[in-house]
Amino acid sequence: MNTLVSAWTSAKRRLETACVDSPVIDARLLVQAAAGASRTDIIADPHRALTPGQIAELDRLLTRRERREPISHILGVKGFWKIMLGVTPDVLTPRPETETILDVVLAGVPEGRPYRILDLGVGSGAILLAILAERPFATGLGVDVSETALAVARENAANLGLAGQVALLRGDWTAGLEPESFDLVVSNPPYIPSGDIEGLQPEVRDHEPRLALDGGLDGLDAYRRLAGEVPRVLRTGGRFAVEIGHDQGAAVRALFDTAAVEDLRIVRDLGDRDRVVTGVKKTLGQTAD
Repeated sequence: MNTLVSAWTSAKRRLETACVDSPVIDARLLVQAAAGASRTDIIADPHRALTPGQIAELDRLLTRRERREPISHILGVKGFWKIMLGVTPDVLTPRPETETILDVVLAGVPEGRPYRILDLGVGSGAILLAILAERPFATGLGVDVSETALAVARENAANLGLAGQVALLRGDWTAGLEPESFDLVVSNPPYIPSGDIEGLQPEVRDHEPRLALDGGLDGLDAYRRLAGEVPRVLRTGGRFAVEIGHDQGAAVRALFDTAAVEDLRIVRDLGDRDRVVTGVKKTLGQTAD
Protein backbone atom coordinates (compact mmCIF):
# COMPACT_ATOMS: atom_id res chain seq x y z
CA MET A 1 0.00 0.00 0.00
CA ASN A 2 1.26 3.46 -0.89
CA THR A 3 1.32 5.69 2.19
CA LEU A 4 2.61 9.21 2.72
CA VAL A 5 5.90 7.96 4.16
CA SER A 6 6.45 5.21 1.60
CA ALA A 7 5.61 7.60 -1.24
CA TRP A 8 8.13 10.07 0.16
CA THR A 9 10.80 7.39 0.36
CA SER A 10 10.28 6.13 -3.17
CA ALA A 11 10.03 9.67 -4.55
CA LYS A 12 13.34 10.55 -2.89
CA ARG A 13 15.01 7.56 -4.54
CA ARG A 14 13.71 8.54 -7.96
CA LEU A 15 15.03 12.08 -7.59
CA GLU A 16 18.39 10.85 -6.30
CA THR A 17 18.71 8.69 -9.41
CA ALA A 18 17.92 11.76 -11.53
CA CYS A 19 20.74 13.68 -9.75
CA VAL A 20 18.39 16.34 -8.38
CA ASP A 21 20.21 18.57 -5.89
CA SER A 22 17.72 18.41 -3.01
CA PRO A 23 15.90 15.07 -3.38
CA VAL A 24 14.61 14.84 0.20
CA ILE A 25 12.97 18.27 0.27
CA ASP A 26 11.71 18.13 -3.30
CA ALA A 27 10.24 14.65 -2.80
CA ARG A 28 8.37 15.84 0.29
CA LEU A 29 7.02 18.91 -1.48
CA LEU A 30 5.79 16.85 -4.42
CA VAL A 31 4.14 14.27 -2.13
CA GLN A 32 2.40 17.11 -0.29
CA ALA A 33 1.19 18.63 -3.56
CA ALA A 34 -0.04 15.33 -5.01
CA ALA A 35 -1.72 14.12 -1.82
CA GLY A 36 -3.09 17.45 -0.64
CA ALA A 37 -1.10 16.97 2.56
CA SER A 38 1.00 19.18 4.79
CA ARG A 39 4.38 18.56 6.33
CA THR A 40 2.61 18.01 9.64
CA ASP A 41 0.39 15.34 8.04
CA ILE A 42 3.45 13.39 6.93
CA ILE A 43 4.88 13.49 10.45
CA ALA A 44 1.64 12.92 12.39
CA ASP A 45 -0.05 10.46 10.03
CA PRO A 46 2.74 8.89 7.95
CA HIS A 47 0.75 5.73 7.13
CA ARG A 48 -2.16 7.56 5.56
CA ALA A 49 -2.92 5.84 2.26
CA LEU A 50 -2.77 7.64 -1.07
CA THR A 51 -5.63 7.21 -3.51
CA PRO A 52 -4.95 5.89 -7.02
CA GLY A 53 -5.49 9.39 -8.36
CA GLN A 54 -2.96 10.84 -5.91
CA ILE A 55 -0.43 8.17 -6.85
CA ALA A 56 -0.86 8.99 -10.54
CA GLU A 57 -0.50 12.71 -9.84
CA LEU A 58 2.68 12.12 -7.84
CA ASP A 59 4.14 10.10 -10.70
CA ARG A 60 3.34 12.94 -13.12
CA LEU A 61 5.00 15.54 -10.88
CA LEU A 62 8.05 13.37 -10.28
CA THR A 63 8.47 12.83 -14.02
CA ARG A 64 8.59 16.59 -14.51
CA ARG A 65 11.18 16.98 -11.76
CA GLU A 66 13.26 14.10 -13.15
CA ARG A 67 13.46 16.10 -16.37
CA ARG A 68 14.99 18.86 -14.23
CA GLU A 69 12.07 21.24 -14.37
CA PRO A 70 12.44 23.53 -11.34
CA ILE A 71 10.34 22.63 -8.32
CA SER A 72 9.09 26.24 -8.27
CA HIS A 73 7.68 25.86 -11.79
CA ILE A 74 6.02 22.56 -10.92
CA LEU A 75 4.39 23.95 -7.78
CA GLY A 76 3.93 27.46 -9.18
CA VAL A 77 5.09 29.13 -5.97
CA LYS A 78 8.28 29.97 -4.10
CA GLY A 79 8.85 31.42 -0.65
CA PHE A 80 11.09 34.49 -0.36
CA TRP A 81 11.90 36.38 2.84
CA LYS A 82 8.49 36.37 4.60
CA ILE A 83 6.23 36.22 1.54
CA MET A 84 5.03 33.57 -0.90
CA LEU A 85 5.30 34.40 -4.59
CA GLY A 86 3.78 32.97 -7.70
CA VAL A 87 6.49 31.83 -10.14
CA THR A 88 6.36 31.02 -13.85
CA PRO A 89 9.00 30.36 -16.55
CA ASP A 90 8.77 34.08 -17.39
CA VAL A 91 10.68 35.11 -14.24
CA LEU A 92 13.71 34.03 -12.27
CA THR A 93 12.90 31.81 -9.32
CA PRO A 94 13.66 33.89 -6.20
CA ARG A 95 16.75 32.58 -4.45
CA PRO A 96 17.74 32.69 -0.77
CA GLU A 97 20.98 34.55 -1.51
CA THR A 98 18.97 37.45 -2.96
CA GLU A 99 17.58 38.01 0.54
CA THR A 100 20.97 39.57 1.31
CA ILE A 101 19.62 42.74 -0.32
CA LEU A 102 16.85 42.81 2.29
CA ASP A 103 19.43 42.42 5.05
CA VAL A 104 21.30 45.41 3.63
CA VAL A 105 18.46 47.86 3.01
CA LEU A 106 15.51 47.09 5.24
CA ALA A 107 16.85 48.73 8.40
CA GLY A 108 17.17 51.99 6.48
CA VAL A 109 13.57 51.99 5.24
CA PRO A 110 11.55 54.00 7.80
CA GLU A 111 8.45 52.39 9.29
CA GLY A 112 6.32 55.46 9.82
CA ARG A 113 6.75 57.79 6.86
CA PRO A 114 6.59 57.77 3.05
CA TYR A 115 9.60 56.33 1.24
CA ARG A 116 10.00 55.70 -2.50
CA ILE A 117 11.69 52.56 -3.80
CA LEU A 118 12.72 51.65 -7.35
CA ASP A 119 13.34 48.02 -8.37
CA LEU A 120 15.10 47.74 -11.74
CA GLY A 121 14.49 44.39 -13.41
CA VAL A 122 11.66 43.64 -11.00
CA GLY A 123 10.89 40.14 -12.32
CA SER A 124 8.47 38.36 -9.97
CA GLY A 125 8.54 41.35 -7.65
CA ALA A 126 10.43 39.43 -4.97
CA ILE A 127 12.71 42.19 -3.65
CA LEU A 128 10.30 45.09 -3.94
CA LEU A 129 7.28 43.26 -2.55
CA ALA A 130 9.25 41.81 0.36
CA ILE A 131 10.26 45.34 1.37
CA LEU A 132 6.77 46.79 0.93
CA ALA A 133 5.23 43.97 2.96
CA GLU A 134 7.40 45.10 5.89
CA ARG A 135 6.92 48.86 5.39
CA PRO A 136 3.27 49.87 4.78
CA PHE A 137 4.12 53.57 4.38
CA ALA A 138 6.59 52.86 1.56
CA THR A 139 5.66 52.83 -2.12
CA GLY A 140 7.53 51.27 -5.01
CA LEU A 141 8.00 51.30 -8.76
CA GLY A 142 9.09 48.11 -10.48
CA VAL A 143 10.58 48.36 -13.97
CA ASP A 144 11.16 45.45 -16.33
CA VAL A 145 11.65 45.08 -20.06
CA SER A 146 9.47 41.94 -20.07
CA GLU A 147 5.71 42.44 -20.09
CA THR A 148 5.16 38.80 -19.10
CA ALA A 149 7.40 39.28 -16.06
CA LEU A 150 5.44 42.39 -15.11
CA ALA A 151 2.23 40.36 -15.30
CA VAL A 152 3.66 37.93 -12.74
CA ALA A 153 4.73 40.79 -10.45
CA ARG A 154 1.32 42.42 -10.81
CA GLU A 155 -0.46 39.23 -9.76
CA ASN A 156 1.92 38.74 -6.83
CA ALA A 157 1.29 42.29 -5.64
CA ALA A 158 -2.46 41.72 -5.78
CA ASN A 159 -2.28 38.38 -3.97
CA LEU A 160 -0.19 39.94 -1.20
CA GLY A 161 -2.52 42.91 -0.79
CA LEU A 162 0.21 45.30 -1.94
CA ALA A 163 -1.27 46.56 -5.23
CA GLY A 164 -1.96 49.95 -3.65
CA GLN A 165 1.71 50.42 -2.77
CA VAL A 166 3.29 49.47 -6.07
CA ALA A 167 3.32 50.60 -9.70
CA LEU A 168 4.81 48.49 -12.49
CA LEU A 169 6.26 49.85 -15.71
CA ARG A 170 7.69 48.33 -18.84
CA GLY A 171 10.92 50.17 -19.51
CA ASP A 172 14.65 50.23 -20.20
CA TRP A 173 16.29 50.61 -16.80
CA THR A 174 15.84 54.26 -15.69
CA ALA A 175 14.90 55.71 -19.09
CA GLY A 176 12.19 58.34 -18.68
CA LEU A 177 12.28 58.40 -14.88
CA GLU A 178 12.55 61.71 -13.06
CA PRO A 179 15.93 62.68 -11.54
CA GLU A 180 16.35 62.44 -7.77
CA SER A 181 12.96 60.79 -7.30
CA PHE A 182 13.76 57.69 -5.22
CA ASP A 183 15.06 57.08 -1.72
CA LEU A 184 16.23 53.55 -2.52
CA VAL A 185 17.14 51.70 -5.71
CA VAL A 186 17.48 47.90 -5.74
CA SER A 187 18.25 45.51 -8.57
CA ASN A 188 19.07 41.90 -9.31
CA PRO A 189 20.22 42.32 -12.92
CA PRO A 190 21.43 39.61 -15.32
CA TYR A 191 25.06 38.88 -14.41
CA ILE A 192 25.99 35.47 -15.85
CA PRO A 193 28.69 35.76 -18.55
CA SER A 194 27.20 34.64 -21.87
CA GLY A 195 29.73 31.84 -22.28
CA ASP A 196 28.90 30.36 -18.87
CA ILE A 197 25.19 29.85 -19.41
CA GLU A 198 25.45 26.49 -21.15
CA GLY A 199 27.33 25.13 -18.13
CA LEU A 200 24.59 26.03 -15.64
CA GLN A 201 22.33 23.47 -13.98
CA PRO A 202 19.53 22.33 -16.33
CA GLU A 203 16.92 23.88 -14.02
CA VAL A 204 18.41 27.30 -14.79
CA ARG A 205 19.83 26.85 -18.29
CA ASP A 206 16.74 25.22 -19.79
CA HIS A 207 13.87 26.70 -17.79
CA GLU A 208 14.64 30.25 -16.66
CA PRO A 209 14.41 33.31 -18.95
CA ARG A 210 17.70 33.89 -20.76
CA LEU A 211 16.98 37.62 -20.68
CA ALA A 212 17.24 37.57 -16.88
CA LEU A 213 20.48 35.56 -16.88
CA ASP A 214 22.73 36.81 -19.68
CA GLY A 215 25.00 39.62 -18.50
CA GLY A 216 27.03 39.86 -21.70
CA LEU A 217 30.56 38.75 -22.45
CA ASP A 218 31.93 39.40 -18.95
CA GLY A 219 28.63 39.46 -17.07
CA LEU A 220 28.93 43.18 -16.33
CA ASP A 221 26.85 44.80 -19.10
CA ALA A 222 23.93 45.67 -16.82
CA TYR A 223 26.19 47.17 -14.15
CA ARG A 224 27.78 49.51 -16.69
CA ARG A 225 24.33 50.92 -17.36
CA LEU A 226 23.27 50.95 -13.72
CA ALA A 227 26.43 52.67 -12.49
CA GLY A 228 25.71 55.61 -14.77
CA GLU A 229 21.96 55.74 -14.26
CA VAL A 230 21.23 54.86 -10.63
CA PRO A 231 22.80 57.98 -9.06
CA ARG A 232 20.71 60.16 -11.39
CA VAL A 233 17.39 58.87 -10.02
CA LEU A 234 18.50 58.64 -6.37
CA ARG A 235 17.77 61.46 -3.97
CA THR A 236 20.76 62.92 -2.13
CA GLY A 237 21.62 60.52 0.66
CA GLY A 238 19.62 57.73 -0.98
CA ARG A 239 20.97 54.18 -1.02
CA PHE A 240 21.30 51.60 -3.80
CA ALA A 241 21.91 47.86 -3.51
CA VAL A 242 22.54 45.51 -6.44
CA GLU A 243 23.01 41.76 -6.41
CA ILE A 244 26.21 40.47 -8.02
CA GLY A 245 27.86 37.20 -8.93
CA HIS A 246 30.19 35.69 -6.32
CA ASP A 247 33.34 36.80 -8.18
CA GLN A 248 32.15 40.23 -9.34
CA GLY A 249 32.47 42.32 -6.17
CA ALA A 250 35.61 44.25 -7.01
CA ALA A 251 34.61 44.88 -10.63
CA VAL A 252 31.10 46.11 -9.80
CA ARG A 253 32.36 48.27 -6.94
CA ALA A 254 34.85 49.89 -9.33
CA LEU A 255 32.05 50.70 -11.78
CA PHE A 256 30.06 52.50 -9.09
CA ASP A 257 33.10 54.26 -7.64
CA THR A 258 32.33 57.75 -8.95
CA ALA A 259 32.18 61.26 -7.52
CA ALA A 260 28.42 60.84 -7.03
CA VAL A 261 28.64 57.83 -4.66
CA GLU A 262 30.08 57.18 -1.21
CA ASP A 263 30.03 54.43 1.46
CA LEU A 264 30.59 51.75 -1.18
CA ARG A 265 30.58 48.28 0.33
CA ILE A 266 30.62 44.67 -0.81
CA VAL A 267 28.33 42.52 1.34
CA ARG A 268 28.67 38.75 1.63
CA ASP A 269 25.78 36.31 1.79
CA LEU A 270 25.27 33.51 4.33
CA GLY A 271 27.54 31.29 2.23
CA ASP A 272 30.34 33.86 2.71
CA ARG A 273 30.34 34.84 -0.97
CA ASP A 274 30.25 38.35 -2.39
CA ARG A 275 26.57 39.01 -3.09
CA VAL A 276 25.64 42.73 -2.93
CA VAL A 277 27.30 46.02 -3.79
CA THR A 278 25.73 48.96 -1.98
CA GLY A 279 26.41 52.67 -1.65
CA VAL A 280 24.89 56.07 -0.97
CA LYS A 281 24.46 59.13 -3.19
CA LYS A 282 26.72 61.88 -1.86
CA THR A 283 25.29 65.01 -0.36
CA LEU A 284 25.68 68.14 -2.43
CA GLY A 285 29.11 69.72 -2.25
CA GLN A 286 31.01 66.56 -1.31
CA THR A 287 33.79 65.38 -3.56
CA ALA A 288 35.49 62.06 -4.08
CA ASP A 289 38.36 61.22 -1.74
